[in-house]
Amino acid sequence: MKGRETKETILNAALGFARLHGLEGLSIGRLAKGVGLSKSGLFAHFNSKETLQLNVLQRGVEEFLEAVVRPAIKEPRGEPRLRALLDRWLRWAAGDGSRGKGGCLFLGAAVELDDQPGALRDYLVNSQRQWISTLARAVTIAQTAGDISPDVDTEQMAFEIYSIMMAFHLYHRLLRDPDASMRARKAFDKLLAASR
Repeated sequence: MKGRETKETILNAALGFARLHGLEGLSIGRLAKGVGLSKSGLFAHFNSKETLQLNVLQRGVEEFLEAVVRPAIKEPRGEPRLRALLDRWLRWAAGDGSRGKGGCLFLGAAVELDDQPGALRDYLVNSQRQWISTLARAVTIAQTAGDISPDVDTEQMAFEIYSIMMAFHLYHRLLRDPDASMRARKAFDKLLAASR
């Protein structure tokens, strides 16, 4: 494998591994074995475990943007865009087959890194703030389109949409509730109805 191809292969494997075992569970030895490299060969691409972890987070963000944000913002402004954001987020979070096994990289990383200062936490915080800002902006656009009342606090609504997704993760991943997606959509519908 060439250098860039090798790094892509490592990152893809590391992303899948991190979804199952967390960022801290990324083992250079097991990852190297999984992609058919020596530890030193894998290490040469990243120089440290933290660099590998940061690259995994960056890859996860790019994957999320490609699967959720970019397609959803092509939808008509207002409620259709908000619905597209939630729908795509739900499918992404459920691991719609395109991501392989494992849960949400960001939710797992949030638990691992919430009290750990450093570059990984800083990157995760920044990426999640950008996502929350995107949600709030979508609500503002829905207000402009007349789908959401101008009195609605956009930051609060973004918080509540995120809260629905946090509950979805618990119900879907941990409790294995087959109705988790339906419950999340029902909660979102109620939120929209109360915000008109």
